[in-house]
Amino acid sequence: MQQPPADRTKWLYLFIGLAVLLNFSGLFIPILAPDGTLYAVIAKTMVQRNDYVQLFVHNADWLDKPHFPFWVTAFSFKLFGFTTWAYKMPGILFMLMGAAYTYKLARALYTKEIALWSVLILLTAQHIILSNNDVRAEPYLTGLVIASVYHFYRAYSSKSFWQLVLASLFTACAIMTKGMFALIPIGGAIVGHLAITKQWKQLFNLRWLLAAVLILIFILPEIYCLYEQFDAHPEKLVFDTHGVSGIKFFFWDSQFGRFFNTGPIKGHGDPSFFVHTTLWAFLPWSLVLFAAIWHFIKTGVKDVQKREWFCISGALLTFLLFSASKFQLPHYLNIVFPFFAIIAAQYLVGLQSERTIKTIRTVQIGLVTLLLVVIAALHYFFKPSEFWWDNGLTILVWLALLIILPGNFANTDFRQTAVRTLIVAFVVNLYLNLVFYPSLLKYQAGSEAAVWINRHNPQNLPVVQSWEDANYPMEFYLNQPLTVVSEDGSGKLPAPPFIFYGPATVATSLAIKGYKVEHLASFQRYWVSRLKPAFLNKATRQKQVNPMEVVMVK
Repeated sequence: MQQPPADRTKWLYLFIGLAVLLNFSGLFIPILAPDGTLYAVIAKTMVQRNDYVQLFVHNADWLDKPHFPFWVTAFSFKLFGFTTWAYKMPGILFMLMGAAYTYKLARALYTKEIALWSVLILLTAQHIILSNNDVRAEPYLTGLVIASVYHFYRAYSSKSFWQLVLASLFTACAIMTKGMFALIPIGGAIVGHLAITKQWKQLFNLRWLLAAVLILIFILPEIYCLYEQFDAHPEKLVFDTHGVSGIKFFFWDSQFGRFFNTGPIKGHGDPSFFVHTTLWAFLPWSLVLFAAIWHFIKTGVKDVQKREWFCISGALLTFLLFSASKFQLPHYLNIVFPFFAIIAAQYLVGLQSERTIKTIRTVQIGLVTLLLVVIAALHYFFKPSEFWWDNGLTILVWLALLIILPGNFANTDFRQTAVRTLIVAFVVNLYLNLVFYPSLLKYQAGSEAAVWINRHNPQNLPVVQSWEDANYPMEFYLNQPLTVVSEDGSGKLPAPPFIFYGPATVATSLAIKGYKVEHLASFQRYWVSRLKPAFLNKATRQKQVNPMEVVMVK
């Protein structure tokens, strides 16, 4: 395809650099409970025990996710200590690796301009930025999946053995991040393209058998760890059952068991779940994406052999299988966002019909306006406590750019709409990461109380916590061992004096039991990962929070 003039692309590098910084803007926001802090505690425990084979939570065996993200996070903790940014940084870096591979794949399949726009769309998609704040397995998996697809594409196109080795290594790391379902977008992309374009000799080439052998070799560390912790110890009680096989869970129950709802972890599927999830998770590009997919399929069936089918095959096969699954969560879809970004970018850059461009411009202006109204309403009702003049100035600068920059392009130039859409992603997410989330995390009482105790416990007294649904923030952020007792405060307590953190009612019950209780600090707790309108509205928030206390027990 013909390359655009340099002046059409050189300014995109600046915006890509800014988009990278945008994705780092949540680096120092406290880790979000429950999953983020749970994973942080597991990696922290790895380092403290100097045991990188077995996974533990509260001294109990933990079997849910594979090891790879915990190994990477534990390595970061070893280098930089148990901090928020040391937990988040590796995930963000893997996501940025995914952006680099998105560029490389789009550049190989299309043009430099499409590749640059693919990166911009990916790095400003709503759930990508959210996942780089609320880091779980998805940033790792997103980077690993698109890296695998790129190297498999190179292995197929250049018949390179070393490209096949790299592809197999990235695939193995993806499997050791989330399980066997990681093969679906990778295999779907390669098999889908070869099957649709009827390249049967390539499809049944022995290189794919070699890749399967290499992947099996590369996942042996995971198999060994699972065998050591679970299969070699059938006496252990896991999922309320003895004789649980960690290897079987890894190969079947972890993903396929959830898909068929036969494993120990079950869910309730909704076939339309990922349709409306994509609508918000891929904002502000989701409507463009829907149009791009429709246009790609409609035009592609007329000229099958001359189109690439890697992106649409990898994305839609994964999308359909996830939609059929009985266990569904919004972040599952992140792994196909690089494919979505390339599909949307090639559609936008390739637009030629003035009528279509004007229609998309009108729709996106409406969407941009709606997003700004939502942010304004959120600010009005939530009344964030962390809103300083520099945050306001930053957002005002981007709002000014939103008004000024699109005017540099003609109404019939797709870049007017693309730039407007791009800038509103900056406005929305700078507000969320600089203002909203720092204010919201003040209500994650466990992390707030842990930081307070670290500063006000010079005698290093034992710390006790009442069990609660999201108790991992306290365990991660506390700089000393933590004793956890049952929700009513019963359990093995250390000899007084000690510091107790828990609901105000439990603190009161300790006084009733004869302990001398001295109030030290109060906090308000809310499950911040499950937001409801009544909490977001400051006028009704007080009824939604639970009072938590730090007390001295003598």
